[in-house]
Amino acid sequence: MAIDVEHRERQLHAPGEVHAVVEVRHTTCCVVGAGPAGAILALILARQGIAVTLLEAHSDLDRDFRGDTIHPAILQILDEIGLAERLLKTVPHTRVTRIVPPIPIPRPPTIDFNHLGGRFPYMVFMRQAEFLEFIVAEASRYPTFRLVLGASVRDLVEEDGVVRGVRYQAADGWHEVRALLTVGADGRFSRLRHLAGLPAARKTSPPIDILWFRLTKQPGDPEGLIGNFSMGRGLIMLERIDHWQIGYVLPKGTYQQVHAAGLEAFRQALSGIVPWLQGRVEELRDWKQFSLLAVESDRLPRWYRPGLLLLGDAAHVMSPIGGNGINYAIQDAAAAANILSGPLKSGRVSVRDLAAVQRRREWPTRITQALVTQIQDRLIGPAVKNSTRRPGIPLPPGAAVLLRVPLLQRLPLLWLAYGHLASAPASSSTSRGRLVGRAWRSGQPACPRLHLKLWTGNRSLRSCAASHSALSPPPQLRLRPAFSPPDVIWMVNSGLQAATSVGRCACTPRSFGRSALPVGAPRLARWQTQT
Repeated sequence: MAIDVEHRERQLHAPGEVHAVVEVRHTTCCVVGAGPAGAILALILARQGIAVTLLEAHSDLDRDFRGDTIHPAILQILDEIGLAERLLKTVPHTRVTRIVPPIPIPRPPTIDFNHLGGRFPYMVFMRQAEFLEFIVAEASRYPTFRLVLGASVRDLVEEDGVVRGVRYQAADGWHEVRALLTVGADGRFSRLRHLAGLPAARKTSPPIDILWFRLTKQPGDPEGLIGNFSMGRGLIMLERIDHWQIGYVLPKGTYQQVHAAGLEAFRQALSGIVPWLQGRVEELRDWKQFSLLAVESDRLPRWYRPGLLLLGDAAHVMSPIGGNGINYAIQDAAAAANILSGPLKSGRVSVRDLAAVQRRREWPTRITQALVTQIQDRLIGPAVKNSTRRPGIPLPPGAAVLLRVPLLQRLPLLWLAYGHLASAPASSSTSRGRLVGRAWRSGQPACPRLHLKLWTGNRSLRSCAASHSALSPPPQLRLRPAFSPPDVIWMVNSGLQAATSVGRCACTPRSFGRSALPVGAPRLARWQTQT
């Protein structure tokens, strides 16, 4: 049988018998889960001199078939803290600049990251374990950071209804970490979500199953990300350094039928979907080479309670479609660090501060989950259930015509690269306020007009940069959206329609607010200076 990822994680976080505590430690912030959200949050807080303890239930950071996509939004966040270039130089990875969706129409539209411009016009595929090891190694350079592996959190420490830390089990016994703030970033099978007693999560998309496995890569293979659907079977292929990571998309609950048919039937099905894999399917000799992942996104109505905050999949499980899980988890961490670093330094974190994090990140999450639900319901669902031999994802009537509109072709690019209302960490220079990207460091204002070319087709940035060359940096820079979400609406009736609102960005000599408009955000904008 394939490895059931959900069952394995549930066993790891199962409650155990409480014994005497052998050690009690105190810290300012305790982060549970050394995944992308937890590691990035711990790093940013440690950089600011805040004592942070990062707990990870596993004995290492290596996990099979986890999100390995690093989006341009994540690279911008890492670039803001000076780590993007070092990450790309030291950690093996592959870069994707173009994605061709499996749509059965002549000359299907291409998602071309070169149209983004900027420093990172590409998406990176990188093993999550190596990415996390890099982040943790950077955090370890700061004396206020502490990592504990093999720390399986079993209970919350509460006083008068306020979470004051956690109790965890390690190889040498039971331990307590007491903290001003506890952050749950322990993923889709979150133990802290279960312990917190928060209102039940709301399901946001229908469930599907994905069977993950690997096949070797050979010279002459296509590059990047490949998707194909044929005869009710779907295949997602992600390029790695020396192999392909492949996801076989199944209707929920049909894995037992696939298993009962046998490996030979499965290998023949793979060869039928992607003929050039025919010489490699014999590498699949045992069902233990597979991992079964149940995909069902949801969202908690409330992500916090006094002393506790949930981030990433612990707060909102994202579908793997579009690789949004890691993208939104890291943006959650950046937003939380921006909002909570001040209260953590002052020693007073209120419920209002925690609510501000959810307020900052909930609308982007809700909009993306709604988009993914429509994609699953209207596109992927019918493709998986389609038993005809016509390959590709069947489009609703009229969609092929709409996808020829240049503006609508660029919306998937922007959404895939940046998500919605992307977050960025505070600049290393607090006197300059919080910037997105490295605009001031390069002597160029971080003007959202730089990305008007996505709408006009103009790839030159010189005219916009020249128009601001005489501007001197204000005492504080504030980038904020001047509209209320939701500003992107996706509707599927007889076809696909998309609309986006027009916003503006203001540079004001005031302290930075709690939301930021990133370079590359999917909206028209204009630069204003205010005195």
